[in-house]
Amino acid sequence: MTIRRYDCADPDQRAAGLTDAASTVRRGELVVLPTDTVYGIGADAFTPTAVAALLEAKGRGRDMPTPVLVGTVRAANALVENLGPYGQDLIDAFWPGPLTLVCRANRSLSWDLGDTKGTVAVRMPLHPVALDLLKETGPMAVSSANRAGAPPATTAKEAEDQLGESVQVYLDGGPCADNVPSTILDLTTAVPRLLRKGAISVEKLRGVVGYVATDGDNTGGD
Repeated sequence: MTIRRYDCADPDQRAAGLTDAASTVRRGELVVLPTDTVYGIGADAFTPTAVAALLEAKGRGRDMPTPVLVGTVRAANALVENLGPYGQDLIDAFWPGPLTLVCRANRSLSWDLGDTKGTVAVRMPLHPVALDLLKETGPMAVSSANRAGAPPATTAKEAEDQLGESVQVYLDGGPCADNVPSTILDLTTAVPRLLRKGAISVEKLRGVVGYVATDGDNTGGD
């Protein structure tokens, strides 16, 4: 299988790459894309075989379900049962950006992201290439572009070195500004609960929602 790479700093390659990546996702194949945190490996969220291929490429089990990236707030709203009392305020404050919100999933959706226990982790990234692709494809299952246990990729080359031919298209958006993952906040409980420390501090979150429950330090890949 031939790997296709696109330098998104070049306008022509960027346009061609986004077109190729969107059709690749629609075919149920995998792409690597830049985000505002680290590089991600992505698949169509509604194609179970594609999500299974993503988990296999990472060497990761179904017990660690894949987050979903969206290109619009409207798309996020369609994926969740509700945002709870704090979700919209958090979205207004931090999206697009490095905040992942865990909500109850819309039960009418037919998808399989892994063992989610009825929830979905959703985020709208602050990266022009990612947003342009997501607006073409709709919601994508996206996890950090690395093998399980290895450091997250901060360049397209690092992603390719780890994932190789399991991914068909690599969109190179240049090196990530830093490798801090997104903050993950659980909105399925009465009080918002921090699941992972990340790019948005607890203090900033508390500035919006008042109180955030924390369980010590939580770290991990995006």
